[in-house]
Amino acid sequence: MNEVRIGIIGIGNMGSNHAKKLIAGDVPRAKLTALCDTDPKRLESFPDQKHFSDGEEMINSGEIDAVIIATPHYSHTTLGIAALKAGLHTLVEKPISVHKADCERLIAAHTDKSKVFAAMFNQRTDPRYVKLRELITSGQLGRINRVNWIITDWFRTATYYSSGGWRATWEGEGGGVLLNQCPHQLDLMQWLFGMPTHVRSYCEIGRYHDIEVDDDVTTYLKYPSGATGVFITTTGEAPGTNRLEVAAEQGKVVIEGEGIKWTRNEKQATEFSNETDKPFAKPETWDISIPTKGFGEQHVGIMKNFVAAILDGAELVAPASEGIHSVELANAMLYSSFTDTTLELPIDAEAYEAHLKKLIANSTHVKKTDEKAGAVDMSGSFSR
Repeated sequence: MNEVRIGIIGIGNMGSNHAKKLIAGDVPRAKLTALCDTDPKRLESFPDQKHFSDGEEMINSGEIDAVIIATPHYSHTTLGIAALKAGLHTLVEKPISVHKADCERLIAAHTDKSKVFAAMFNQRTDPRYVKLRELITSGQLGRINRVNWIITDWFRTATYYSSGGWRATWEGEGGGVLLNQCPHQLDLMQWLFGMPTHVRSYCEIGRYHDIEVDDDVTTYLKYPSGATGVFITTTGEAPGTNRLEVAAEQGKVVIEGEGIKWTRNEKQATEFSNETDKPFAKPETWDISIPTKGFGEQHVGIMKNFVAAILDGAELVAPASEGIHSVELANAMLYSSFTDTTLELPIDAEAYEAHLKKLIANSTHVKKTDEKAGAVDMSGSFSR
């Protein structure tokens, strides 16, 4: 095989973007051959591909070698399992599932390891985070002591939330900012720093919008090494901030905008503290600017890597099996807030699943939808 026939399920915001990139030839050795959506109007812009209205029908059609699943969150699990059982190479949009138990079910379905199973964690292609990971894993930063990530530039309007009946509901999306916008940063948190041992979170429900899920979150984290972290996010602040700060023995690293700023200690902080005889002294520092160009290939980069893994055996940038970690972090943050407790990880997957089902069953929130907004993001379609 020298070309991969790809189908996309869900032609909403992300699915249509993926389709356009594939048609434009941005992903070499990939051919878009089929599309699926519950709304036939969304398929009209793609007349050269075979159209389906049922995901499993497309999966079993023989028209494709691989599938990209870009549907509302819960169906990532069911369609992903169906695709893997049908022997398709599978790329799932973020999050790979809504809750940890579904992640476990989805990952367990990947029994044929000759089939590539990847996740759309496109921010792993960003050279800033790639370089930071290198600084951490190589030991150049020394021990990590504290991590702060303020990611509040996910501003969303009331029109955004009313544009789809599934959006910002426990039944349709399984959460708010943590499950829709922040899977990227939650994935990067665990990719860079590993998983914490404890989570204490404060999640505000509908603080800025008429929704029944989280749109404002402040979380405290504790790691096995003794390091601590703070994670803050919202869809209600403008203009917002995206600032990652890492305090390590060898200095402080800040990522805010392009490039990396490293205030590097000439001597590690604890070593200096133990050796100096001066009560108010500080280590001498160097101001190091690490330039990075752009933000990487993002979604196209993940699709290129997906195809290269299928055809060449290339190592995946974002294996889907790692997607469980960001979902567990989101689940832990929500569950900690709901139970008003500090949670120890790993969380009880069955207990959280039962809690989520209870939220769905007891929901009394009346979701407001806007037909005009829905023309852009149809509530009945597989949109994001």
